Amino acid sequence: METQLSNGPSCNTSNGPNQMNSCSSPVESSGMEDSKTNLIVNYLPQNMTQEELKSLFGSIGEIESCKLVRDKITGQSLGYGFVNYVDPKDAEKAINTLNGLRLQTKTIKVSYARPSSASIRDANLYVSGLPKTMPQKELEQLFSQYGRIITSRILVDQVTGVSRGVGFIRFDRRVEAEEAIKGLNGQKPPGATEPITVKFANNPSQKTSQALLSQLYQSPNRRYPGPLAQQAQRFRLDNLLNMAYGVKRQRF
Repeated sequence: METQLSNGPSCNTSNGPNQMNSCSSPVESSGMEDSKTNLIVNYLPQNMTQEELKSLFGSIGEIESCKLVRDKITGQSLGYGFVNYVDPKDAEKAINTLNGLRLQTKTIKVSYARPSSASIRDANLYVSGLPKTMPQKELEQLFSQYGRIITSRILVDQVTGVSRGVGFIRFDRRVEAEEAIKGLNGQKPPGATEPITVKFANNPSQKTSQALLSQLYQSPNRRYPGPLAQQAQRFRLDNLLNMAYGVKRQRF
């Protein structure tokens, strides 16, 4: 079964085309610092499921817990997750084996997760009133002046592919998100004819819109029908080596 939907932790990142999370993990043991069993996995394919993530890393050794981080509202993968091994040696082996593995159009980054911190939570923003022609790259450029962006997304109509004028921006730290609200809420971005609304995605006043978005963007049908065990085979390490599109290893 898939994990419960979560906005996930906020994280450190490096901006650019190969944006990376350096997140605090939701599955870390209490009081544990610099865990040598808990890994964060960045740049996961958008269509990869939690079962497939677990299957891939389970090829290395026994896993204690696994979590694919999803957006609370849309249910879509945020492109990163956490894997906690039983044995630290397996975690180290997973980094040496899977870091830099090419999955579809993504090159995954595997590293140790860092301890949690209150200062990096609740930094996810809900943005509405965006110009329908604004691409995701321009959205990031608009908000990047206020801090380091972890993830960004513009919601589109699943049939037409046209923007719905609604997006999400997750910053590294809450204070950066607060500055973005102060600087951009009620302002007109370049090319816009109306001001945009910028507020925290988990604001209680948004319960109604969250419920609506959940209905719009969470399909009752699984993307890949069939037994979960069969789905997980898509990303097993041994199968990946023989996939038609090939497997490339890149070192960071």
